[in-house]
Amino acid sequence: MKKPAEGWRRPVVWLLQACFATVTLAGLAGLAGCAANSTTAGLPAAGTDIATESDATPARKRAQIRLDLAVDYFSRGQTTIALDEVKRAIVADPTYGEAYNLRGLIYMRLDDPKLAEDSFRRAMALKPRDGGILHNYGWMLCQQHRYPEADQVFKQALAIPLYGDKAKTLMTEGLCQMQAGHKAEAEASLSASYQLDAGNPITGYNLASLLFQRNELTRAQFYIRRINNTDLANAESLWLGIKIERKMNNRVAMLQLADQLQHRFPESRQLIAYQQGAFNE
Repeated sequence: MKKPAEGWRRPVVWLLQACFATVTLAGLAGLAGCAANSTTAGLPAAGTDIATESDATPARKRAQIRLDLAVDYFSRGQTTIALDEVKRAIVADPTYGEAYNLRGLIYMRLDDPKLAEDSFRRAMALKPRDGGILHNYGWMLCQQHRYPEADQVFKQALAIPLYGDKAKTLMTEGLCQMQAGHKAEAEASLSASYQLDAGNPITGYNLASLLFQRNELTRAQFYIRRINNTDLANAESLWLGIKIERKMNNRVAMLQLADQLQHRFPESRQLIAYQQGAFNE
């Protein structure tokens, strides 16, 4: 359902990695959030009308065209071209918070945290109640190991009543807490995320991994089996499932998972570890 402030199409940038984040968090560098979900610049005052495309100023419409192009280039990995289009969007409408937000994501990809932070701060100044912008800024802080600040920003996003991506932000907060070594807090955040979106394999995988480390095998088995019984299973999830079933003395289930690992991922490091009996890696 469209929110009142979303009168015309908005670009949404998803940077969530396709593979699972491992317990060592080696794969977390590709994780970020959605660009933005709403805008207020150039629209009628709150409570006067429902925003529609006709309410957009000519400057905002020009900026929107440029931002749409930037999102497309960014999603295809053409980062420099995306940055050029974002710059043009900002020239067309310097009050366009979504453009600064995407610029922050671009600078994150270009490994320029100073410019990324400046962009996110500009975006937040224009849209202080935008959960997507707060989410992205929190992830940037996490990448810089500024964990207390990141946690505070994630909680700001989660406190916004109409923020629609709370499951994703809870998941990202949990992964950040894992990275910080705060396993109890991470489990709480991931569990809350799972309650909102039980189909997210990253959430389920990391919950299973945390529980396996705590030797809560039955609960770990529940989460990992829900992944491995679908086409979302990958080498990491199958390997974790093998270790859990082995520790529970479920030899038949373990061998079934090992057979899947061998046939589907014959060149994976997980299969090599299984063949070498490196179950405690």
